[in-house]
Amino acid sequence: MKELTYKDAGVDTTTKDGVIDRILAMMRRTYDPRVIDLPWGFGGLFSLTSKDKLFAKNYKCPVLVSCTDGVGTKLKIAFMMNKHDTIGIDLVAMSINDLIVQGAEPLFFLDYIAIGKVNEKSLLDIVKGIVHGCEQSGCALLGGETAEMPGFYKAGEYEMAGFAVGIVDKNRIIRGDNVRPGDIVIGLASSGLHSNGYSLVRKVLIDKAKLKLGEYYPELKTTLGEELIKPTRIYARTIKGILTAYHSKRAIKSIANITGGGMIENIPRVIPPNINIEIDSSSWKPQPIFDFIRKHGNITSKEMFRVFNMGIGMVIIADSYYTGAMMRRLKKAGETPYLIGKAKKGSREVVIK
Repeated sequence: MKELTYKDAGVDTTTKDGVIDRILAMMRRTYDPRVIDLPWGFGGLFSLTSKDKLFAKNYKCPVLVSCTDGVGTKLKIAFMMNKHDTIGIDLVAMSINDLIVQGAEPLFFLDYIAIGKVNEKSLLDIVKGIVHGCEQSGCALLGGETAEMPGFYKAGEYEMAGFAVGIVDKNRIIRGDNVRPGDIVIGLASSGLHSNGYSLVRKVLIDKAKLKLGEYYPELKTTLGEELIKPTRIYARTIKGILTAYHSKRAIKSIANITGGGMIENIPRVIPPNINIEIDSSSWKPQPIFDFIRKHGNITSKEMFRVFNMGIGMVIIADSYYTGAMMRRLKKAGETPYLIGKAKKGSREVVIK
């Protein structure tokens, strides 16, 4: 009788270990001197102090901020296209964009990838995206876990989760409790759908309309697949810059990451109970993909704003006195900012006009 091995059960640790050696080399691109390199360690090491003043952080009352998230059913698009080199950016963005709205500086990121059978190219492509996302965020990819789970996932499919940790001085935490009537609302353009609403997207465009991912659509100026797989924009460097510039003036009142639930559900999380945010929907033009989805699904405007970011990936609520200077600074940082609304007296609601 043949002696069975782990490889016979579908888990090839030799192949996986070889891939991980290459992954460790990629991870080092995200390191700074605060990372204590310990290859194949059981945990990642990150120092909060440094003898070198260049890297020492002057936090009077440091608070750690942590976030975790996944990519959701956008993974299905990656599977269908067999394109895995950008989905890792989405994974990083989902946690980092949540973390920065509280005023935190991203420190490090960890990932968890569960896969049926390790495919060297696919796994390396996934991690390339994660590394790229960490580079955009200014944080270290400190570690992760790749779980090979034969019989659990279909061939070519996997699941991902990400975990981010940042730091903020206690007196610099962005709470949103000082938003007042008259404050202005600035919207930063998204790169498209980001990573939310894909269950509805697939229902409308693929299941119902039977559209093909490889087909070119003039209104999108690209194929449907390339539009849907566009990675989420990461706003870490922009938010860090704007917070640094206006900290002493206390001009930044609140920041909201526009993810699942859109503006309608996310902005109320960062305003006081006696404030409404009035949004002028004519003040910016969403990317064509949103109207493309609306038309094919016969979806109401209210539902679109409740599900999707509608072209605005991040919202900043600020003192109106600094409107002009802030808009110029954001443009210089490479963003496309829009003045999209104002804060008014109310009952913690978002009113889309």
